[in-house]
Amino acid sequence: MAQPNIKQIIKQEYIKCAKDPVYFMKKYCWIQHPTRGRVQFNLYPFQEGTLRLLQKHDRSIILKSRQLGISTLSAGISLWMMIFQKDKSILVVATKQDTAKNLVTKVKFMYDELPSWLQIGFTENNKLALRLKNGSQVKAVSAASDAGRSEAISLLIIDEAAFIEENRIEEIWGSSQQTLSTGGRAIVLSTPNGTGNFFHRMWTKAEDGSNGFVPIRLPWTVHPERNQEWRDKQDDELGLRMAAQECDCDFTTSGNTVFETEIMKFIESTNICDPIEKRGIEGNLHIWEYPDYTRNYMITADVARGDSKDYSAFHIIDIEEAKQIGEFKGQIGTKEFGHMLVAIATEFNNALLVVENANIGWNTIQVVIDKGYQNLYYSPKGDAATNADSFLAKGYDITDTTKMVPGFTMSMKTRPLTIGKLDAYMREKSVTIQGQRTMEELRTFIWKNGRAEAQTGYNDDLVMSLATGCYVRDTALKFAQQGIDLTRATLKNLGKSTPGIYTTGGVNKQQAGWSQDLGDKGQQDLTWLL
Repeated sequence: MAQPNIKQIIKQEYIKCAKDPVYFMKKYCWIQHPTRGRVQFNLYPFQEGTLRLLQKHDRSIILKSRQLGISTLSAGISLWMMIFQKDKSILVVATKQDTAKNLVTKVKFMYDELPSWLQIGFTENNKLALRLKNGSQVKAVSAASDAGRSEAISLLIIDEAAFIEENRIEEIWGSSQQTLSTGGRAIVLSTPNGTGNFFHRMWTKAEDGSNGFVPIRLPWTVHPERNQEWRDKQDDELGLRMAAQECDCDFTTSGNTVFETEIMKFIESTNICDPIEKRGIEGNLHIWEYPDYTRNYMITADVARGDSKDYSAFHIIDIEEAKQIGEFKGQIGTKEFGHMLVAIATEFNNALLVVENANIGWNTIQVVIDKGYQNLYYSPKGDAATNADSFLAKGYDITDTTKMVPGFTMSMKTRPLTIGKLDAYMREKSVTIQGQRTMEELRTFIWKNGRAEAQTGYNDDLVMSLATGCYVRDTALKFAQQGIDLTRATLKNLGKSTPGIYTTGGVNKQQAGWSQDLGDKGQQDLTWLL
């Protein structure tokens, strides 16, 4: 019987491997299992199915549960490309260099375990890179580096994409487009990390077929060795929120957003709508209702710090209904912003104008004062700024500059109070939000080191100005139900004398104003309400 031709067998096996990465990995790749040590890479059905999709499509995005071996799968397809295709450049990007290096380490381990006839030799082998003699290479970089810049990329792998800072991943993706557009491939993979970030937006677009990516969703249930007992254990070990993030592939319950997802879903499904008018050169001022001269309005404004990434913003709020009827977000000079605020406030029934007075906000406030706008909000100094009862009981006069300052004072004390007030309004469904831009900011408003702020790469100008509006309405103005009744009565009794409730101290309202009888505490000036 003739001896088999070893060279012919090797040639046939080589061809099979070159044609089919699944065959290559299952038969010739070994991996380092976290508990079992060195084992053959026997792909689970879900891994094999994923690999088929990665082979078939140039751009794939993978939403995955933890510890499914998808990073190892990415290492396997990287090695397959390097061995069977010349001059291929694979770039691995992750949040940290160690994470990216880990994938390259997996490629090296697989390569070292290959039979000799599949090993073609290398010209570079270090912790961050492996270059083969055929010119193909894999390289690991952190997102903090100049990843993707000036790289000729055949395959871009972005690992744990949802956890890379927003400005960095956008820059990485943007800088890689030129080389990817010439035939390069991309694999973006991650567990979820809240909504609104780059990975979430890319996944959403992939689902609706608008960005050319194939979405691959891999929850914990795809793993044949996991059951409900395993899942319940994750809740105990990780906590409910982290387990949802790490296991369920659920964007809405992952992340660390300040406002509850279910509440935001309710708002978005019931209130968010297109404005009836967009004003300005760039259409940055959105209007949902025109002024009704029987209504009282408030405009709450946040002034940009002055850098290119920050925006000035304001809301037009129907005070009685706590309803957002207008919204502005744009880049505008502080003085121009002041002129704009006076014009809009005048249009909306001389609305109460609440402008944050921190830092550069003073420039805008000064314009408002110089233009002689009368209905400018003043903040009480000291503890009264955070205590509504103190504010009202002391009967502060907005003309007394020793006790009041123009604008709203956002401080370490008032900031958490304003955010808490907005959260309460949203939970109680007491505020009507109509702007999509505001909704987007709410989704990316997160807890970061114990502080509520915008996710990196996003803004919170609309969130903070809306929070200010809720706070002013409900505390400083006392416009909870008692305050609404008070305002109605005040407006109704203009020009009348109502003993025991309101009295006029003279014919000139600007001088004496309206006052409320506080019994043994005397009279409280109500000019500021009007």
